Amino acid sequence: MVTDTKRVVGLTGGIATGKSTVAAMFQRLGAAIVDADVLARKVLEPGSPELEAIVSLCGSEILQKDNSLDRKKLRERIVRNDELRHAVNAITHPRIIELEAEAIADSVHPLVIVDAALMIESGSHVRFRELVLVYAPESMQIERVMKRDGLARSEAEAFLKTQMDIEEKRKYATYIIENTGTIEETAEQVVRLHEVLST
Repeated sequence: MVTDTKRVVGLTGGIATGKSTVAAMFQRLGAAIVDADVLARKVLEPGSPELEAIVSLCGSEILQKDNSLDRKKLRERIVRNDELRHAVNAITHPRIIELEAEAIADSVHPLVIVDAALMIESGSHVRFRELVLVYAPESMQIERVMKRDGLARSEAEAFLKTQMDIEEKRKYATYIIENTGTIEETAEQVVRLHEVLST
């Protein structure tokens, strides 16, 4: 999406591909980042209608003592239950997209990058003329998420199945950041792409 005063680009990836790392690199280079995960936390604050709807679906056991969402418990519930996961996403995604649009409109930066893991899965990628994919092959994703989250291989594989296959996501990308080498190699790609997106 290109407005009169700013260029708005989608940024997505898969579990443990390094999307957040790449977003932080773009931010250090001067881009404004709209982080869907931050907005999701806002959407699911205690007392929000979205959280109440999810509690109705899943039960109050997904809440912590202070009535905030226990994200780990919710994740455990939806990882192996496609129907429940789709229902939860149907509750949260419309409001998240609304908040993204507000943040884009409010930004004064010439380059705005919307960072969202489920951008393609939710269909919200169609709002953007350009889509950046942070890529790592599935075997690397599994190893990284096992190390990062202390999961068994079977748990990591189940977790990955909650998102579209990373190879399928490549088909939607305008630009691909290959996050398979060193952090310096990834940073070099981000610098080059930032130059392209800033012209």
